[in-house]
Amino acid sequence: MALLSVALLCVFTMGAGAAVARLLPPRLVLWEIPRVAGRAFPAPGPVFRPASGAVADPGDRASGLSATPDALSADLASLLSAPALGPHVGLEVTDLATGKVLDARGARSAFAPASTAKLATAVAALDVLGPLARLKTRVVDGPSSVILVGGGDPTLAAGRPPRSDYPQPATLQSLAAATARALRARGRRSVRLRYDTSLFTGPVFAPGWQASYVTTGNVTAITSLEVDQGRLTATGAPQDADDPANFRPRSPNPAADATAVFAGFLRHDGIRVLGAAGPQRAPAGSVTLASVSSPTVAQMVQWMLTESNNVIAEDLARQVAIATGRPASFAGAASAERATLRTLGIHGGIRLVDASGLSPADRVTPAALVALLSLAAADSRLRAVITGLPVAGFSGTLSPGQSVFAAVGRAGLGVVRAKTGNLTSVAVLAGIAYARDGQLLAFAVMADRLPAGQLAAAGADMARLATILAGCGCR
Repeated sequence: MALLSVALLCVFTMGAGAAVARLLPPRLVLWEIPRVAGRAFPAPGPVFRPASGAVADPGDRASGLSATPDALSADLASLLSAPALGPHVGLEVTDLATGKVLDARGARSAFAPASTAKLATAVAALDVLGPLARLKTRVVDGPSSVILVGGGDPTLAAGRPPRSDYPQPATLQSLAAATARALRARGRRSVRLRYDTSLFTGPVFAPGWQASYVTTGNVTAITSLEVDQGRLTATGAPQDADDPANFRPRSPNPAADATAVFAGFLRHDGIRVLGAAGPQRAPAGSVTLASVSSPTVAQMVQWMLTESNNVIAEDLARQVAIATGRPASFAGAASAERATLRTLGIHGGIRLVDASGLSPADRVTPAALVALLSLAAADSRLRAVITGLPVAGFSGTLSPGQSVFAAVGRAGLGVVRAKTGNLTSVAVLAGIAYARDGQLLAFAVMADRLPAGQLAAAGADMARLATILAGCGCR
């Protein structure tokens, strides 16, 4: 029986391996095991071979894939003139290894970036705060109360989320338990509760934001204290789960709602809460009774990019503003991002009024998006920008059914990573394609004057463009 079991396991393993191998892209044969050469290698030829005399794979034309640089350029030109993209379209494609621009059309024209603006936020946050930084939510001892102090942690949850959620956020439940222990150690069994949101300043909605952004579940008011990004269940309770598909209206008063939940946890832990909670600024030098820490900035950046989380983007940008001595407001955050990117060599092409790209007043060029991707690919401190990008066919807004860009073809599955962005008349896709010949291509395609009702078609056209880049055999 043991021998039979081993034999069956071997047959199953070989069958599964063969099945999986048939699904993998042919480019994986490039991952050869290094061997000691018995003779000298010939000198490498040019990166791009001349198009004349090139022999295409018979399947390339049928699949819509390009076999030469000239064919690639022709395919892209045809795609960029698609009616669904409208009259204002821009593109840049760059070889990440050499920095050589392979194709550019309107690359320095300004477009509404939609959620691809989060690439700028991600780079700035990782550069200024560092990938290992964490944000704290505290409870301090006030003169006649305890004060829940918002630390601008956009991932803070109320109760414990499912174990499958990654990363696991800090929770008010844990904070309440630690606070109750600290109060009991001081002989206190009842308290008055207040909350402090003074870390952030200015309006809670950015210029150009519509009221429907809250009612359609895209964002909540930006404040330094909230839970679950303001997401609510059907009963109006905090969701306590990472669910980007929850499009119910979000909390209209996230700080007060978070404090009410915290009060409930304190009562559960044996602390009586007297009266109603209200706002109060914590006095300087207040003693901290308890605190909880967020996931790392790198983990939050990945979370933000994968699911295009608007609240995480806005909170991280404010942390950049604080760290650079600016007001923690929309304007201060935008100023801090621009200043940070200038120090990294990006001197133009980015004008933002928010950090998430929700505002139609934002402007970014295709060249600037490619520059952000190139920076992230070259600097290990910024690696979370690349690892956080949705993967075509597998994760985030490039997984099936999660956005208008999800229909990337077979050649791009698993080898295109890109940030999506769309508003009503805006479609943008910016990322990296691992091409058929082993090249890494950074690309950005932008269109912000889509004809009415053409968003889905424009997204499909951009998905085809990414597929063409992944199928490119240009060397």
